Amino acid sequence: MTKDLLRATSEQLLSVITDAKERFSGISEEDWSRRPAPGKWSKKEILGHLIDSATNNHQRFVRAQLADDTFIGPSYEQDLCVLVQNYQRVSTKDLIDLWFAYNTLLAHVIAHADPLKLSVTCLIGNYDPVPFSFVITDYVDHMIHHLKQITP
Repeated sequence: MTKDLLRATSEQLLSVITDAKERFSGISEEDWSRRPAPGKWSKKEILGHLIDSATNNHQRFVRAQLADDTFIGPSYEQDLCVLVQNYQRVSTKDLIDLWFAYNTLLAHVIAHADPLKLSVTCLIGNYDPVPFSFVITDYVDHMIHHLKQITP
């Protein structure tokens, strides 16, 4: 991944979040809060999970660039994090605004990442080691996956 690919990934992230934010306006508050089945996340909880993903990956994006060869980071208990933070009770507007602002910052971080650090090995939780470049692209892919659950 070169500087051009970092910039392209950053621009892709900005495009994805801008498009999604526009589509969010067509979702009623009732739809945001409805759980599709027992034990399944509501749209608000999915967005909360994406905020958690942004916060976790923000640290990964920064700390991987500070590492010499290997970054070791924790995984996180996604279901428990969503439950503990009780995203169902947070204002939908506040969730959307935070998610959008945080990802705008991450797009900036990605655009300005050091291309020489993209080969740093990232050991996250119990997952197989991956290069930092994969962590970046996987973040965007993960977001797109979950946004399709909010606005199919």
